[in-house]
Amino acid sequence: MISADGEQMGIKHIREAMDYAERLDLDVVEVAPNANPPVVRIMDYGKFKYKKEQDRKAARKKQVNVNVREIKLRPKIGDHDFETKKSHVARFLKGGDKVKVTIMFRGREVQHPDLGERLLRRLSEDVDELGRVESQPNLDGRNMVMVLAPKKEQKEAVSEEAQESPVRR
Repeated sequence: MISADGEQMGIKHIREAMDYAERLDLDVVEVAPNANPPVVRIMDYGKFKYKKEQDRKAARKKQVNVNVREIKLRPKIGDHDFETKKSHVARFLKGGDKVKVTIMFRGREVQHPDLGERLLRRLSEDVDELGRVESQPNLDGRNMVMVLAPKKEQKEAVSEEAQESPVRR
């Protein structure tokens, strides 16, 4: 038997343990039923369950969910449109999300994958301070795909910001 303050009280009969716990207004909890003899602890079981639940909730709050956002481009995109898409990518990376950049080829455009790859490389260089390339440009059928992930410092800043302000974005 282990007392409420953690000291071992030796081997006691179950009736003695229950009387002792009743005098202290606590519970007898079996912590090692397979031991010989079984080990019991004197504790406030309701308080124990409550603390366990609070710890679980705190761990869940600290957990950071990473969303994958997708941006679609075309190989013949204009400069202004490219800048707009780049600003969207930057905003997503600042928010701590991964970004899947897809270039869609139509018709004969698929014969020039170098145009798409050049566009993706340009985008990754432009947002280099915010994110890193997680998966290199890869031609998948008529689409070329690249995944950008936020840099470590960016993720830490986002998680600290989330902890400071209870308001959700």
